[in-house]
Amino acid sequence: MKTVIAKTQTQREDAYYVRKEVFVKEQEVPFEIEIDELEDEAIHFVIYNDDKKPQAAARLRIIEGPKAKLERICVLKEARSFGLGHKLLEALETEATSKGAKEAVMHAQVQALPFYEKKGYKAVSEPFEEAGITHVKMTKTLSV
Repeated sequence: MKTVIAKTQTQREDAYYVRKEVFVKEQEVPFEIEIDELEDEAIHFVIYNDDKKPQAAARLRIIEGPKAKLERICVLKEARSFGLGHKLLEALETEATSKGAKEAVMHAQVQALPFYEKKGYKAVSEPFEEAGITHVKMTKTLSV
């Protein structure tokens, strides 16, 4: 498995492919919500398997603070038992730190809370709906 920051249009399309499979097809998030106006300001990540097929994706935006906003973290259903979520988080946090971010924030789906809590994230909001799915805001202080 190889984690890359999408530098080419093909790599970015691979990230969109994984996001569409997970969020649009599996979780029924409308396409117009999933692929949004923030894509061009985001740093996109893709994890490829040994056959160079995309398996996981995420995006990162540096926002005020500077804080890192971790978004659209997803792994294809058939690839979920290989630790790719951990690899994605590690890559996102490393890149965020390299960009000067001191804190990571995300809107996490409630079913993923135990995963993120194990990685040091803390819930800092009441549950709320986003794209028809219950989320909570989570934060983590990043070590520099």
